[in-house]
Amino acid sequence: MSVKVSVVIPVYNPGKYIDPCIDSLLRQTLPADEFEVLFVNDGSTDDTRERLETLSAEHPHFRVITIPNSGWPGKPRNIGVAEAAGEYVQFVDQDDYLGVEALERLYAMGHRNGSDIVIGKVASNFRGVPHAVFKKNREKCTLRDAPLYDSLTPHKMFRTEFLRENGIAYPEGKRRLEDQLYMMQAYFPAEVVSILGDHTCYFYSKRDDGKNAGSARIVPSGYYGNLREVLDVVVENTEPGEFRDLLLRRFYRVEMLGRLSEPAVLSYTPEFLDEMCDAVEGLAKDFMDDGVHDGLGAVQRLRSTLLRDDDRQGLLRIARFSAAVKASARLEDFAWQPDGSIEITVTGRLVHGEEGTPLRLLRRDDRFHLHPDLTAGLLPEGELLDVTDDLGGFSAEMALRNRETAVEWPCPAKFTAETVDLGDDVFEVVLHGTGRLSPDAVKGRGRLSRGFWDVWVPLRGLGLVRKARLGADRAPRVDEACLPALLGPAARPVIPYFTDPHGNLTLDVARRGKKLAPRLEGRPVLLVPGGRPELRLDLLTTAGTGPAAVQLLLSQDDSAHVFPSSLVPTEGRAHLPLPALAAVPAGTWQLSVKLDGAKGAPLPLFAVSVDARGRIKLPAGLPEADRDLVGRVVSKRRKATVRRTLSKVGGPLARRLPGGARKRVRRLAGRIIG
Repeated sequence: MSVKVSVVIPVYNPGKYIDPCIDSLLRQTLPADEFEVLFVNDGSTDDTRERLETLSAEHPHFRVITIPNSGWPGKPRNIGVAEAAGEYVQFVDQDDYLGVEALERLYAMGHRNGSDIVIGKVASNFRGVPHAVFKKNREKCTLRDAPLYDSLTPHKMFRTEFLRENGIAYPEGKRRLEDQLYMMQAYFPAEVVSILGDHTCYFYSKRDDGKNAGSARIVPSGYYGNLREVLDVVVENTEPGEFRDLLLRRFYRVEMLGRLSEPAVLSYTPEFLDEMCDAVEGLAKDFMDDGVHDGLGAVQRLRSTLLRDDDRQGLLRIARFSAAVKASARLEDFAWQPDGSIEITVTGRLVHGEEGTPLRLLRRDDRFHLHPDLTAGLLPEGELLDVTDDLGGFSAEMALRNRETAVEWPCPAKFTAETVDLGDDVFEVVLHGTGRLSPDAVKGRGRLSRGFWDVWVPLRGLGLVRKARLGADRAPRVDEACLPALLGPAARPVIPYFTDPHGNLTLDVARRGKKLAPRLEGRPVLLVPGGRPELRLDLLTTAGTGPAAVQLLLSQDDSAHVFPSSLVPTEGRAHLPLPALAAVPAGTWQLSVKLDGAKGAPLPLFAVSVDARGRIKLPAGLPEADRDLVGRVVSKRRKATVRRTLSKVGGPLARRLPGGARKRVRRLAGRIIG
């Protein structure tokens, strides 16, 4: 079998931090004879070489290549590519790990498209992730029609011959921004880039010793000297105009203005700030012309202006101002939908200061400006920052983020921006929107994995991006609407709750920490009138929910009896039938139901009487379910009974009839069932 993928991992004294990486490679769904793992040991001084060689002896598709220490991952990666036997090369860092299906899925996408580069969705619990890149799958794209420039880490799958034919290699030795240089050199000649956005393939994992790659403080002259090489690649491969400006603006925002922004710049010593500004200003003068500057958001344009004017104290003042800008989101409504999704209604805005006052705009001559109270000390006396043309850039999104794995999924949402008059020609921008939180599988992803899923609302405006948790500020009606639910054929519990003490909305999926019984305490339990006792719990279900096994508990003093039972999804709620119970002495008993397994705390219901035949008699005066609902339930069950009877009795007879007669019998049965 030919090798499909070569996984290249530079290794240097990883210690325990390589364990998740190794484990993820051993659990790949791509067969072991279809990929190889190349550990390029960069002269480790601990027991790494011996450990990896033992591992490779146990797993023939693992190989260890040891080289003298080069001090940086560039040379090990180049050696890995040169040694690779695979059709594709996948770069992995020693303290990161892959999803178990990553290699199989990425290779399949690359192979069917003839891709030069395949980018898999990533997750990180410590570094920024370009979520916009992974909003959807892209079978074929290029640097010109997708935001690839926002994904400049090398942890991707590359067609091996593409790298070799184009001479794409890492600069060797200690340096900065080698990943950006490598990726820009790769993106320009790439004819087909594919993006796998519906499955998380790569996980960046924060080390508890703080020694992840790239965590060391930069030396400005060297850092921006290396950035100049990246910008040279951009200029060499583009013509003057919007596309070049777009690419240069990305580096201006992130590596240049970003390092002169909050919070980092506020921690710089005066001497280090001067070093940074000296290095950035020279680069900005050479590459960042008005076309790049004018495309920035309002606050970043002001920051750029201050840099151009060499106003270093002004850069600190705008950083303090920007650090005080936060996102605020109010949860206006929460409503479960018939398909098991949750529709939420949100109002969002940017606010400023400890008290969270609206980010105010001042109108002058039909133009909008950032309020002068906010820009005091940032602009010359009497000058205003015009933001009229930036108002269309206000936007918001919704996302669900797993608190433990850091996997984040965008949620379908629509927002509209409204400029609200606060009086005296003062305005604010308010965003109104609705979105869907879907625990089950939807287009673009599978169902949510077990865990705590926090709801986030990122807001954008004036060149700033701020994220808000949702729920601490909420309408009074929301709490009552936050029912627990059982979803899907396996009846997985999904429990919306508000965190303590912050009050933020989270979905507990599949009992990660929350239980059903405590969430149902105090909620209504309704009697369903009929032939046998049946209760309607305030536990949401859908048409696709399967039955859920539970236990009935009858307790009396020191005596208790447990019986198996099940919750039956019925008209949007879980119904609990109460059968006759053998071996229970007649008398009065406390009825409870165990919803969270045998060890879970029961949900107390009420005292019931049990007669000599084990039949349960419910207390008088229980609230009853709506009569129309009961009628629908009875009608559906009657039809189901008739259908089963006809199928059992008439089915064998109908199958013996000629074709035409068989069809007439089936039509008659359909009319009988209704």
